[in-house]
Amino acid sequence: MIINFSVQNFHSIKDKVTLSFEATAIKDLEDYYIIEPKPGLRLLKLGLIYGANASGKTTILKALDFLREMVLNPFEKKTDTFNFNTFLFDEKTPKENTIFTLEFIKTEVKYLYEVELNKQAVINEKLYFFNPNKALVYDRKTDTEKQLTTILFGNKIKINKEHKVSLEANTLWNNTVLGGFFKTNIDSWELFEVTDWFDNKLSSIIKPNTDLLAFVSDKIESNEINKNNIVVFLKKADLKITDIFIKKEDYTKYTDFIKQISDLRTISESYLDKIIKKGVFEIKEIQFQHTIGNNNFYTLPYTDESAGTQRYYQFSGLLDLMMRGEIIVTIDELESSLHPDLLKHFLLTFLVNSKHSQLIATTHYRELLMEKDIIRNDAIWFTEKKEDGSTDLFSLADFDSSVIRNTSSVYNAYKIGKLGAVPNLSDYYIDNEDGKE
Repeated sequence: MIINFSVQNFHSIKDKVTLSFEATAIKDLEDYYIIEPKPGLRLLKLGLIYGANASGKTTILKALDFLREMVLNPFEKKTDTFNFNTFLFDEKTPKENTIFTLEFIKTEVKYLYEVELNKQAVINEKLYFFNPNKALVYDRKTDTEKQLTTILFGNKIKINKEHKVSLEANTLWNNTVLGGFFKTNIDSWELFEVTDWFDNKLSSIIKPNTDLLAFVSDKIESNEINKNNIVVFLKKADLKITDIFIKKEDYTKYTDFIKQISDLRTISESYLDKIIKKGVFEIKEIQFQHTIGNNNFYTLPYTDESAGTQRYYQFSGLLDLMMRGEIIVTIDELESSLHPDLLKHFLLTFLVNSKHSQLIATTHYRELLMEKDIIRNDAIWFTEKKEDGSTDLFSLADFDSSVIRNTSSVYNAYKIGKLGAVPNLSDYYIDNEDGKE
């Protein structure tokens, strides 16, 4: 679980901003929002980020996703460069480094991970663990002139000299040490725990156009997602769906056909190789059974369902994973294709049933702020564009009682701009500059 995530000098973010999941002292909705992964540490399951368009909401999620990708997909060549921008509306920041800081929990152990980089290289990188006191796992430095990495391990870390040399050799100047660990045949409990967290706990960002159909359906087939739970979620969402079928059809290989699809280059090379080796390729069709009236059953293919039904089927898969496991899901524009009542139902289902997972999402659905019975102030965040064009991030819990007297006034305060994070729109009139009336 994430405790805190900070980022500095990344796209629209200039000064350091921090998204925190440490719960405040308020006791509202304690049973539904709070997880205690270790004694004395109270973490929130949910973080919702509001803000005007271009205020930096998505940038917060992209920053976390960038850090994840940097760890999990290290470069193979030292000439590869990172694809991101620093804050560009300033004379100094384009020449300065970008900094990420992440505090998280894995198997009741707290970790602190810090990375400083530019487009060419990871300049500094540190990993600490708290078991129970703070101790250094490693401190990495980069000689930018020689393009070489050096790694200093803490006194409490057991690693033999040969393994250290091998890890340094595989940690290119544009790799993280964690990425280098993925490419090195060594044993390190601490490095394994942290890389496993990035790989299996922190999910990649889900955008409005992200299609989770294949992901969810494949996990249903492998029993990593419980199909019966998905059906229950869809029933409770009043979508009249009572069963799900996955229809598969194999096609025998024909030389001419294989040549045609090879020439088209419309599928991945790895999938094409699989077709050629096995001699068959497989097409799957998802079908939903609807029950109408007194046991009248009708079956519709997934493609004939509404965009909202398709989206909720995909989100139901996420709900099952969050409910039965421990993952961190990030969603940009949570309300995309969903009716407001269905969005509320999704959030409530998550809050009531999930015990170890976290959900981080951006949203424009401000009416949710009226729901005083389901919203905690410390779970609501706002992004706002400052005078210099950079992103500011702050929590609803930061406002005192003179601004927010109780939860029921949050919606009105946000709507009229008392909380910031809303667009400053001008009038609707456009001058007709061509001289015609």
